[in-house]
Amino acid sequence: MFPSYKESPMANIAGIVVLCFLAVFLGLASYKTFREAKEVGHVARDRDTITIAGNGKIASKPDLAVVNLGLYSEGKEVPVIQDENSRKVNAIIVALKQLGIAEDDMQTSNYNISPKYDYTDGAQTVIGYTVSQNLTVKVRDLTKVGTVLSQAGTVGANQVNGVNFSIDDPSELEIQARAKAIEDARKKADELAKAMGVSITRVVTFSENSSSMPTPPVYTFRAEDVATQAPDIKPGSLDVEANITVTFEIR
Repeated sequence: MFPSYKESPMANIAGIVVLCFLAVFLGLASYKTFREAKEVGHVARDRDTITIAGNGKIASKPDLAVVNLGLYSEGKEVPVIQDENSRKVNAIIVALKQLGIAEDDMQTSNYNISPKYDYTDGAQTVIGYTVSQNLTVKVRDLTKVGTVLSQAGTVGANQVNGVNFSIDDPSELEIQARAKAIEDARKKADELAKAMGVSITRVVTFSENSSSMPTPPVYTFRAEDVATQAPDIKPGSLDVEANITVTFEIR
């Protein structure tokens, strides 16, 4: 026999509480299902955000110069021209080493043999050959750039294709430029948020463009100009730059 209401009132109260809880739970579940059904086919509302671009720039003196030296020879026989070029290149390398340029900082960047043609009465005739060779040299002591050009011209280089200045390891400068770019973006965001009467809550997304290092103008010379005296080379300065884009959530 089950106990009557009078015999077990606590059991009946507990049962009523459970039934109420189940009723509330089922009601909430039904409401959630109803709301989800209404949202089908609708795009969820985006968070309120602002997107700001920031820029940071650090100026620094270059610490590396790259010089491109060239040798051009022509003649009737390829072996003779090659031998002449080899002697000149070896003389240049010796001269550069005497100036303190490491062998690892010298690299052959081009070697080309081409025929020379004569065009007479529509006929093409080989009348000789040319041999051209380029040597790329890294000069780490910028005070020696002019001397390098002068010495190379003295011992046989007949082409100087330019001097290009750069920063050998810009990583630390890139970190500083990035920090300035982030500071710039945050300052702009604060000013814009204040003007709109909103508050910035947090960063939603962050992206960074590649840091750039503008190259100063390339200096070009004629071999006869640098063989007589060392030219005065001015390295100037370089800008290491970082550009970022930050999206802030606002409310």
